[in-house]
Amino acid sequence: MRWYQRLKRDIEAVFERDPAARSIWEVIFCYPGFHALQMHRIAHFLWKKGLKFPARLLSHITRFLTGVEIHPGAVIGAGVFIDHGMGVVIGETAEVGDNVTLYQGAVLGGRGTEKGKRHPTIKDNVVIAAGAKILGSFTVGENSKIGAGAVVLNDVPPNCTVVGVPGRIVREQGRRVDVIDLDHANLPDPIEKTFRAMERRIEQLEARVRELEAAMRPAVVTEAISER
Repeated sequence: MRWYQRLKRDIEAVFERDPAARSIWEVIFCYPGFHALQMHRIAHFLWKKGLKFPARLLSHITRFLTGVEIHPGAVIGAGVFIDHGMGVVIGETAEVGDNVTLYQGAVLGGRGTEKGKRHPTIKDNVVIAAGAKILGSFTVGENSKIGAGAVVLNDVPPNCTVVGVPGRIVREQGRRVDVIDLDHANLPDPIEKTFRAMERRIEQLEARVRELEAAMRPAVVTEAISER
């Protein structure tokens, strides 16, 4: 894909996924996530040409201007949308596919000081909600959603939802995802489900205790009378 085709796809992605976008000029001049992507594409070109320092310098300037930190070595596909962008971090060996959406505070990071491939690979159409942390060299499959604040440390199969700390997979296999699902605020919460189950069990135990107390009360009264 040529640079102008990628640029066109990046602009289209903003209109597809942000109802606040009103015009092309607004996208070009008022979207820091869009700015960060375009500056990264230049920095990545310099990085591949062996101009490491200029690439890192441009990346640093972009971070200062937009609040988005993308290492120039990262590979990012077309149609990626970084919403708001502040606090987003994408590491050197991260690979981001087409039509991926990242919300503010999302991190594609590494673990420790290992060499080589140490950042995640994000496949096409993945949605990474606000504050999610994806740490390590593994793959997040196509059409998956990472819930807000989740910490993902292992592979995620395609068409799955991950929530919680550490991240837990809620499988949605068999359901074809034809469009990018941006409803990242309504995700199942396995922790809440566990607490609700515990609450129901406690209510059952309390009811049983009351039944036993009621059954034992006449016997206690009878015993007290006989002692007198």
